[in-house]
Amino acid sequence: MKVQIGVMGSAGGRMRKDTRQRAREVGRAIAEHDCVLVTGACPGLPYDAVCGCKEAGGLTAGISPALDLHEHITRYKSPYEEFDVMVYTGDGLMGREVTGIRSCDIVILIGGRSGTLGEFAIAYDEGKVIGVLSETGGIADHVDELIEIINKKTGAILVFEPDPRTLMAKVVRAHEGREGQLPPRLTRPEV
Repeated sequence: MKVQIGVMGSAGGRMRKDTRQRAREVGRAIAEHDCVLVTGACPGLPYDAVCGCKEAGGLTAGISPALDLHEHITRYKSPYEEFDVMVYTGDGLMGREVTGIRSCDIVILIGGRSGTLGEFAIAYDEGKVIGVLSETGGIADHVDELIEIINKKTGAILVFEPDPRTLMAKVVRAHEGREGQLPPRLTRPEV
């Protein structure tokens, strides 16, 4: 199975052009590592990453808050064209976050506002490998402060890095190191 990497970040608001370019570079790096890019199927920085991933021939999956494609487009005004797979949760914007995070082996934070804060909290509590694309504004630039305030050991591995390709290499290595600690896969008994 391919490693699934979630990209979480600002869907709206002011976003610097260089941050949008770096988000796109994250997507390209995910494709180059032969991983699947997973997002909340929203616009903004996560969608920039999706576009970069598709440019590099990668596979993308969206976890939609909607019940179906029509609601995804009309109610949530979210993109769909660049996604290979769309999972319709019907859970709304906040409800889809748990499904989105649990669908990922690794979570990448880029910028971010309140929704990204919620996604970070879930990923941290669930002990995920979390990559923070530093110097992108928003929540991403305050994760180190949040960790001090939270003061809780969860098993999460945090990697801070301003360069998208270096960040991707580091989080993939961290995930691979963890895989060696997992129990072997169960095999089906012969009949």
